[in-house]
Amino acid sequence: MTIRHNPQVQNDLLASLSAPDFSQVRQQLKDIPLTHRAVLQEPGERAQYVYFPLSGMISLLSVMSDGKAVETAAIGREGVLGAHCAFGILHSSSRAVVEIPGSAYRVPLAQFQKLVRESERLHDLIARYGELRLAQTQQWVACNALHGAGARLSRSLLHIGDIIQSDNLPITQEFLSQMLGVRRTTVTALARELLQTGVIHYSRGRIEICDRARLKKFACECYEVVQRLPAQLLRQKR
Repeated sequence: MTIRHNPQVQNDLLASLSAPDFSQVRQQLKDIPLTHRAVLQEPGERAQYVYFPLSGMISLLSVMSDGKAVETAAIGREGVLGAHCAFGILHSSSRAVVEIPGSAYRVPLAQFQKLVRESERLHDLIARYGELRLAQTQQWVACNALHGAGARLSRSLLHIGDIIQSDNLPITQEFLSQMLGVRRTTVTALARELLQTGVIHYSRGRIEICDRARLKKFACECYEVVQRLPAQLLRQKR
């Protein structure tokens, strides 16, 4: 498991850098707000910046030719948007939208690439983070193919709560339908079932997880699998 050398740093990847490494990186970082629904990248667009979220959540969307989009990943303070740029992949493959507002460190692309070249630890972290994202994506693909929408909804609520470190989730049913790839009416019916069991409370634009332990019982196995991945793939080199 990664060691947080800088526990006061809100981004988990940056917090695992040594004090000298972080001091070098920090000089190139700019604090910016993550405004709700702000688009940080579009498919095929050349990246200009790399983002290390400090709070909030960024959704990555695969966009179809008819304009429809489905969420394929979510990034919060545990990760980074634009990690692929470290290894010469300069164009985005997905749309990145701020779904839950917060803040982030932003670094220009050229400076990020320079930092990765000069810091062995940062290079190692970014490479391992890429493996983590791949493993998560593979698990979500299997989950979407094999598990029902109800189990996936419970899994998604738990996962979002982990990302923003809160059981109060400022999300809409429209977003959940996009995340799960189902109709909004389906999400409404599934959320009503969870509401009736007492594990969540729902008000317009907000879902509160009232009983996390019971919600885990409704979720599929993929939640626990993905929870274990950071410890397996971001473990420090010996």
